[in-house]
Amino acid sequence: MITISRATPEDAETILALQKLAYQSEARLYNDWSLPPLTQTLDSLRNEFADSAVLKATMADRIVGSVRAKVSGGTCAIERLIVHPEFQGQGIGSQLLRAAEASCAGVARFELFTGSKSEGNLRLYQRHGYTITHTQPISPTVTLTYLEKPAKIAER
Repeated sequence: MITISRATPEDAETILALQKLAYQSEARLYNDWSLPPLTQTLDSLRNEFADSAVLKATMADRIVGSVRAKVSGGTCAIERLIVHPEFQGQGIGSQLLRAAEASCAGVARFELFTGSKSEGNLRLYQRHGYTITHTQPISPTVTLTYLEKPAKIAER
């Protein structure tokens, strides 16, 4: 059984290790091992706890997924949704996404981004009501696809 709860700074080291494991497939897809989730430092992640909701998915006391949500203005930015490769395809990403949205009560919209070649991620987000708004190249090999949805859809 999966439990979604607030992570604490004490979870940061485990979450960062999981993040680096989960993003290896993205690095292979784009042939780019300098993606920010792979180069993030422990101190940087710990700093995110001050202004973001950092959530974790646990199974039998093992962290198997995580996501961050940060409110700015009327927007909730959902970032770094990760699931351990052994547990992907079991609905954990959907549970984390819904929990991240729920942690941002009172916002007008949700936004997130993923790599343009990350078809599984794009399908997940679109299945949850997100629509593509624009793309932005960030390197010769990586283009980000931005998606958003109004909060009223998320509350259904």
